[in-house]
Amino acid sequence: MSKLDIAPAFRLSNPPGLYDPSPNGYSHVAQLQPQAQLLYIAGQGGEDSQGKLSSVFAEQARQALANLATALQSRGASFDHVFKLTLLIVDHDQEKLSTWVEEIDRAWGESMKPVCTLIPVPRLALDGMQIEIDAVAAIQ
Repeated sequence: MSKLDIAPAFRLSNPPGLYDPSPNGYSHVAQLQPQAQLLYIAGQGGEDSQGKLSSVFAEQARQALANLATALQSRGASFDHVFKLTLLIVDHDQEKLSTWVEEIDRAWGESMKPVCTLIPVPRLALDGMQIEIDAVAAIQ
């Protein structure tokens, strides 16, 4: 199987009895398939390859997702293989959530979004850093 043919090794669902999380950019449950190979991606921030960081939250979110895509591609994976995200957002509010949903919708398109935990934090590792995305992906 070529790198482009690597299949996701999980199934996402939103069980009856829980609210529909899709407007907030995530799913409730991810079930791994037998023989899944897990990829753990360290927290990706909004810095570019030169270490520059925009002061605009949306640009940082977009760059953090681009960084995540680069890390996944290094192992032949893509966003389609991600089943779990952890978001750390500095000074989180409804506006940042709306911006995040726009960015994840742009990245994932119509596909179900990964399960996700968003954690508001007072600060991240770098001065000016507003978002960090930690991911777990599964391939077969």
